[in-house]
Amino acid sequence: MLTSVVSVQTGQAIGKGLFGAAGGPWGVVAIRLTFAALLLLAWWRPRLPRERTDVVLILAFGTAIAGMNLGYLAMKYMPLGVAMTIQLMGPLVVSLCAARRMVHLLWGLLAVTGLVLFTSPGTADAPPAIGLLFAVGSAISMGSYLLLSKRTGARMSGGQPLALAVAWAAVLTLPFGVLDSGSRMLEAGVLWVGLAVAVLSAAVPYSLELAALRHLPARTVGVLQSLEPVAAGIAGLLLLGEHLGGHQWLAIVCISAASAGTVATHETPPATHSGTRSRKTSGVTSDRGKVRR
Repeated sequence: MLTSVVSVQTGQAIGKGLFGAAGGPWGVVAIRLTFAALLLLAWWRPRLPRERTDVVLILAFGTAIAGMNLGYLAMKYMPLGVAMTIQLMGPLVVSLCAARRMVHLLWGLLAVTGLVLFTSPGTADAPPAIGLLFAVGSAISMGSYLLLSKRTGARMSGGQPLALAVAWAAVLTLPFGVLDSGSRMLEAGVLWVGLAVAVLSAAVPYSLELAALRHLPARTVGVLQSLEPVAAGIAGLLLLGEHLGGHQWLAIVCISAASAGTVATHETPPATHSGTRSRKTSGVTSDRGKVRR
C-alpha cells in the first residue's frame, strides 16, 4: 500500500516535469488519460452499456475523472504537494458529510485549519486565485467521483465501467491537449514519458491496491492513502526541487491527519473499490492512483 502511495506521487511529479516538453499541462493530461484508457480497455475489453441509465452514469463518471485531472493545471501555479493536498479536500468533505459523531467536527476543523494555512493571502507563497480555482475544481470532481463510483458499483461490477469512463475522460480532454500542445504531444520522448506517467499513476497503484485489499481492511487502506499529500510534498522536493515553507508542511500534516482520522473513526468502513481506485484514495477510497492523479 505504501509503495502504491509512492508510485502515484512519483508519477504525478514526473507528469509535472513533462509540462515543458509537452507544451503545457493539458497535453500531459490528454496523453496520460489516453494511455490509461488504452491500458484499461485492453485489459477489461468492456461491452457498451445498453440501458440509458448506465450510459448516463458512465458519462458522468468519466466527466468526473476528467475533472479530477484539473489537479495537473493547478500544479502549474503551485507546488505538487499543495495541489494534491487541496485535492484531498474533496473526498474528505464527502466523508465528513456522512459522519455523525462529534469527533468528526474536530477533524473538519483541523482540515479547515490546514486549508487556511495554504490559502491565507498574508503569506508570500499563497497560491494565485487561478491555481486555487483549478485545485478546488479537482477536489469537487474527486468528491463527485466517489459518489458516482459507489452508484456505478451498485449497478455494474468489475472494471468495465471504469475502462469506459476513462475512455470518455480521454475523449473530453484530448481536444484541449491538442489546442494546448499541438504536435508536441506526438514526439517520441513525450509519449514514452507520458506512458511512464500512466503506468506509475495508474497500472502499478491499481494492482498494488487490489493486492493490499486482499490482506488489509478497507479502513486501513483509506488511512494509508491519506499519506499521499505527504508523499506528494516529498516527491515535489526530490524530483522537482519544490521547497515548501514550514506553514505549508504544517497544512499538509493537518489535512492528512484529518483525512486519516475521519476514516479511522468512521462508524462504517469506507466504500471499497468497485473495480476502481485514480484517486486520489484519500480519506476514503478514490481513483487518483488509476486515472489521475
